[in-house]
Amino acid sequence: MRRSIRRLMRRREVLAGGAVAALAGCAGPQADCGPGAGDTQQFRWKLVTTWPPNFPGLGTGVQRMAEMIDAASGGRLKIKVYAAGELVPPFEVFDTVSSGTAEMGHGSAYYWKGKAEAAQFFTSIPFGMTSMEMNGWMYHGGALELYRELYDSFNLIPFPAGNTGVQMGGWFNRPIDSLADLQGLKMRIPGLGGEVLKRAGGTPVNLPGAEIFTALQTGSIDATEWIGPYNDVAFGLHKAARYYYYPGWQEPGPVLECIVNAEAFATLPEDLQNIVRLACSATNDQMTAEFVARNAQSLTQLRSDGDVELRPFPADVLKQLREITAEVVQELVDRDPVAARIYESFSAYRETVADWSAISERAMLNTRPG
Repeated sequence: MRRSIRRLMRRREVLAGGAVAALAGCAGPQADCGPGAGDTQQFRWKLVTTWPPNFPGLGTGVQRMAEMIDAASGGRLKIKVYAAGELVPPFEVFDTVSSGTAEMGHGSAYYWKGKAEAAQFFTSIPFGMTSMEMNGWMYHGGALELYRELYDSFNLIPFPAGNTGVQMGGWFNRPIDSLADLQGLKMRIPGLGGEVLKRAGGTPVNLPGAEIFTALQTGSIDATEWIGPYNDVAFGLHKAARYYYYPGWQEPGPVLECIVNAEAFATLPEDLQNIVRLACSATNDQMTAEFVARNAQSLTQLRSDGDVELRPFPADVLKQLREITAEVVQELVDRDPVAARIYESFSAYRETVADWSAISERAMLNTRPG
């Protein structure tokens, strides 16, 4: 028995030594230890965004993603990040990546509704799904396949790469007590939310983030939605308007996207392709967590500001906006067969997940103190 044990121990030592030697070999510059492990080719990519330079959460999250890819690839894939306006204007990100002028981009799908109206479903639609529900639809409900099918004709591969969570309803320079108060209101609000505001009598304006504060301060717009306390405080929006409304009916769980030029992606070896995929997925999780934490902190700051009035939208206003939303979405579905197919998947998943959300997240929150 003792002899057998000694033989077993020697065998383990030999195997362990072999494993160490193998790992040491993999660390060598010319080692071949799996897909792409022996590939020393280096890639230098450009990534353009719709966000201002070093903007908290959004811009900084993209920079972390680029650094993550650099580190995970051992420097084989280096990505230089260009904020909005540094290489191209913010709303030209889609075309810039599609053409291959830049290999990657980061923004929101509803910014490209002029290219494909159906893309708006892959950011958020009014009174739609929360961030966790959107992630469920993306990864396990068939949305990612539809998303990539839609972008394929533009030579793009989209990846979910962030989510702000439920946004705020926005900053207003006058109280909103009824739907009549939206008449003639000029508001920065993109996507389907903008169309809903238009049907309610307002005037939607699509502005990039860097232009919002000045427009609100000078009166070029009467109101704006942006994201939530974390980013709104960073822009100083509380210094330009008094009334801060919730909830963000227009964007309950907006997905942020990383788009990659399909031809450029195809040139990467398999291991670098996987690193890009995993970095986008990690960014999707990390950015959402950051917004939850930082929004909470910034909300405390805003509550202590005597010039800010935090208000809920009146229930009847939300009800009427919900009814208008149903009309706007139905019209889009009726005129666009692609949108109809995507909405069929969206609505089926939302109906299924709503039952679970009602007895899990919502039920638990309703029982929690505070």
